[in-house]
Formats: sequence, C-alpha cells, structure tokens
Amino acid sequence: MIRHLCMALAGVLLLATQVWASPGLCTGPVCADGITRSAKNHWQLVLRLNDQQGHREKVVMNCRAGQLSPMEGPVDRAYAIALGRRACRLAGEDS
Repeated sequence: MIRHLCMALAGVLLLATQVWASPGLCTGPVCADGITRSAKNHWQLVLRLNDQQGHREKVVMNCRAGQLSPMEGPVDRAYAIALGRRACRLAGEDS
C-alpha cells in the first residue's frame, strides 16, 4: 500500500515538472527557443516559435522596425510579436 502511494506521488511530481517546464523565452502560450542573430543584420533575431497547440515555425524579428516576418502563420501573431519585441529588448536591440 505504501509502495503504491509513493509511486503515485512520484508520478504526480514527475508530471508536474514536465508541465511547468518551458524551453526558452515565453510570452503567454507562445515560446521561442534557439534565438539567434541574423547572419546578415545584427538587429534581426531568428526565433523558432512553438505554442501549446503544437504549432511550430521559424520567423525573423526585425528589432528596428518591430515587425515579424512572415506576418502570417500558425502561431498566434499577437503573442509572437510581443515575444519578438521582448527578445529584442533582452538582446539590447530595441529601437
């Protein structure tokens, strides 16, 4: 009985750490990992985005203009733009 209780508790703790862990930088339901600078322009950041619905895409954030490219895609753009602007601020590239 105690063994089953300990196993159940360990399972709950393991599940909780997996749910709360998030990679990279997150804003709302959208996270970015693998943030790098553009090879051509230092003020552009390349972000690999993903959301809680399993959508994934690679975008470029122009920190000078505050715009995301492409402007449309499967990941919610309002959160993606907010995340890109936050990444620009953290990288010291905000305008």
